[in-house]
Amino acid sequence: MKILYEDNHIIAVSKTCHEIVQGDKTGDIPLSDMVKAYIKEKYNKPGEVFLGVTHRLDRPTTGVVLFARTSKALTRLNEMFKSHELIKKTYWAIVKERPKELEGELTHWMVRNEKQNKSYAYDKERPNSKKAILRYKLIGHSQNYHLLEVDLQTGRHHQIRCQLAKMGCPIKGDLKYGSPRSNPDGSICLHARRVTFVHPVSKEVIDITAPLPPGNLWNGFDME
Repeated sequence: MKILYEDNHIIAVSKTCHEIVQGDKTGDIPLSDMVKAYIKEKYNKPGEVFLGVTHRLDRPTTGVVLFARTSKALTRLNEMFKSHELIKKTYWAIVKERPKELEGELTHWMVRNEKQNKSYAYDKERPNSKKAILRYKLIGHSQNYHLLEVDLQTGRHHQIRCQLAKMGCPIKGDLKYGSPRSNPDGSICLHARRVTFVHPVSKEVIDITAPLPPGNLWNGFDME
């Protein structure tokens, strides 16, 4: 587990594609429990350690995950993530198909199918749909792939995966949304690269960048 930032109120870690943020039916040890154990040992904390989950990343996704160490920080961070004010999340995604427009804004109406654990994007509003907006920009290319930078304007279930697929650019390794092949390690090539936000207590601007996953794929791009 790699710690990217920590203070008395928040802690940020770099998630791998094998880790889950919170416990689920698999019974695998979640990242939240690993961080609690780290805090307990480092600071010799007696009893239960408080740790609040402020946002989630899909299991096959990598990158920065932010946790709250106090209830005050948790409440304020939850509000920031909900309103998308005072906080900015930037993702990098590897796609096979080059987008027609080198940068742009995607707006769709998304419907989540709970049974399939999948979302569907539509051009027009539908019953039970939620508006989804993201901005993307082509920032790099290699011999076979293209690297997109994505800024989320809303936070919907599988939003980036679904909207990029709708655009004709499914994320590499994402079988659920149209990629022809899986990645050997079970990942999809979506990386929570950076989070910038106003600290919930000190009000300082905090800027955290997660290192890229190892290997030639992520590190082999010529940047635009």
